[in-house]
Parts: sequence; C-alpha cells; structure tokens
Amino acid sequence: MKQLFTLFLGLVLSVGIAQKKELKQAQKLFKASKISEASASLKTNQALIEGYDDVKIKDQYYLLKGQIARLEEDFQVSYDNLTLVQNEALVAPELMLLTSDIVNAAIKQSEQQEFVLSAKNLFLAYTIDKQANVDYLYYAATNAVNAKDYPLALEYYLMLKEMNYTGIVTKYFVTEVATGEESEVSNAEYTIFLKSKDYTNHREEDTASKYPEIVKNIALIYNDLGQKEKAISAVKDAREANPGDVGLILTEANIYIELDEKERYQELIVEALEQDPNNAVLYYNLGVVSGDLGDGTKSREFYEKAIELDPSMSNAYLNLVALILKDEAAIVEQMNSLTNSRADNVKYDKLKKKREDIYIECVPILKSLIDLDDTNLDAIKTLKNIYGTIGDNDGFKAMKELEDKAQQ
Repeated sequence: MKQLFTLFLGLVLSVGIAQKKELKQAQKLFKASKISEASASLKTNQALIEGYDDVKIKDQYYLLKGQIARLEEDFQVSYDNLTLVQNEALVAPELMLLTSDIVNAAIKQSEQQEFVLSAKNLFLAYTIDKQANVDYLYYAATNAVNAKDYPLALEYYLMLKEMNYTGIVTKYFVTEVATGEESEVSNAEYTIFLKSKDYTNHREEDTASKYPEIVKNIALIYNDLGQKEKAISAVKDAREANPGDVGLILTEANIYIELDEKERYQELIVEALEQDPNNAVLYYNLGVVSGDLGDGTKSREFYEKAIELDPSMSNAYLNLVALILKDEAAIVEQMNSLTNSRADNVKYDKLKKKREDIYIECVPILKSLIDLDDTNLDAIKTLKNIYGTIGDNDGFKAMKELEDKAQQ
C-alpha cells in the first residue's frame, strides 16, 4: 500500500512539473512576442494543463490564453478565458488592457463603417465592467442604428431604458484672471483651481440627459419594425420624460398618420405648433391632412401660412393651386351637361366665368413660385395650361419658352 501511494504521489508530482514546464515555455514564447508559437504550445498541452487541479497553474494558463487571444483580436475568446481566472488581482490589469483594445478596435470599425462589429465589440466592453463601462452600451446601440440592425439596437436601448441611463456628465470650467479666457478642466484640476487666485468664475455644467433620446429611439424602432402599439406606448413614455420635445410629438404624430388616424395626427401637429409656432413644415402638414379630411378652408389657411413662413416651400404653392383647382372638374362636368338652349347658354357663360376666375386666382401663386424657381416644371406647365385656357397668348408663349429652357 505504501508503495502504491508513493508511486501515485510521484506520478502527480511529475505531471505537475510537466505542467509548469510547458506553461513556462509558452510564457517565454509570449514574452518574446512569438504569439503563434505560444498559442500552439498551449494547444498542444491543453489536456495536460486543464486536467490538473492546481488553481495557480490554471490561473496562469487561462491568463495567458486570454492575453494571446487579445493580441489576436479574438476579444470574446480572450474575455471568456479571463473570466476563468480566479485571482482577481492577477486578472484585473489584463481586463483593463482588453477593454482598451476592444474600444480602440470598435472605433476603427466604426470609422470603416463596420457598424455591427463595432456595436458588438462595444457591448463586450460594457460586459467586462457593467458599472464603469455603461457608456459603451449607449455607443453600441448608436452603432447598431447606424448599421440599420434595428433588432440589435432595440435590445441595447431597452437595457439602457431598464437601468434609467441618462449619460449625464458634469463638466468643469474656470476662467483665467490674466487672459479672461474660459477653459474646460478635469474634476481634479477643478479642485486645485478652486484654491488658486489665478482663476475665477468656477462653474459646473451638466450635459443633457440621453434618456429622452433613448426612449424616443425605442419608439422609432418599434414603429420601423411594424409594432405600432409598442411604438405608441414607448413614445408616450418618452414624452413623459420630456414633454416639450417637438421631435417626440412629431414621432407620435407620424405613427398615427401611418395608422391612418388623421384626426389624432392633426391634434398632435397643433400641439407641436404650440412649441414651435414658426415651423412652416408643420403648417404644410396640417394643410395636407386638413385637405384629406375635407376641410378645404383650413387647408388653404395652413398652406398660406406655410408660404408666409417659408416662401421657398414649392410644394406648398403647388398644393395650394391644386386645392383651388379642385372644383374645376365639377364645373367642366356641369358645362358639358348643358344643352344649346338659351337658359343653358346663360348657365354656361356663368360657369365659364367661374372657371376662369379659379384659373386667374392661381396665376399670382404660380408666378410667385416661378419667380423663386424658374426651373420648376410643374409650376411652369400648370401656368402655361392656364394661360392657354384663358386665352393669354403672351403668357402662354413666355411659359413655353421657360419650359423649353428648363428641359434643356
């Protein structure tokens, strides 16, 4: 029995010596920057080392595997190995190096528009230390949006929303007495400058919270994915977080217009105008929706207001003309239905005059647009046809010349 025990103990010792020898050999290769050789050495002795129950040897082994994988930019494999190291003091510096390398790689990938890879690397950097690196999760979501990988972006944004992430950063500023120039300084510098007579106007300033942006993007993504109810719920959460955000109001409005709920859309645009009363685009949109809802009077008012605020908005001119000409078809139909009787001839003349009045009403609107843009073919052709109908030959010729010039 003693012989067996001695033999077994000797076998264990010889295996342990072999493990240490092979591990040290791999470590020497690594220190000599022979990364591929070090990796091959570890793979050759993988079973030998992993099968032996020695925490110190295993820590060194997994640390080295993590280091090799990091230099090979196989960051996930590096992290997976480093998490197997039980000695926190041993692994902590390597995790910091890994985080730095991951972030640097993600920046390069983003610059090369490899947004998905960048997003996933930034998420890994966040995973390494979720408290210290939470900002990387936000940037991961941003890169996922840039990649148009909306399900991935949604996953990240929902995590940020769950933790009520704001991304608020406090910035510190001081003014140099001698020059009067204000500079941004670090927190540590700020503490020192507080005691210095050479600096004055010490102030702190918090950056804006990113939370409203996050919930807004969640709503937009749900909407893009066709999940309208979730989108509406998310945008309501966003508006509670920032009720004065015109962008959020418009996001909700756009969801309702896609649901063909034009009345609710109209209400929200009016609400947006309370926050941004000089927004010509909002008035234009109201003009479109009011026209769709059959309120021509309101539609015209909104188009005219849009033009007043932004005289270069060509679509507002054209839509206004189309709105005025809307009754023309019914007038022509009435004219065509009349007979050659004396009574009908009187009616015909009145309808003809009414039709011409409509055309003449459109002339100054179209001329104003053409004065702003003499290449707008829609406006030129419409005005040319009007001149032809009302018998203005000079106007017709002028528009024909403009049309030919614009088409060259």
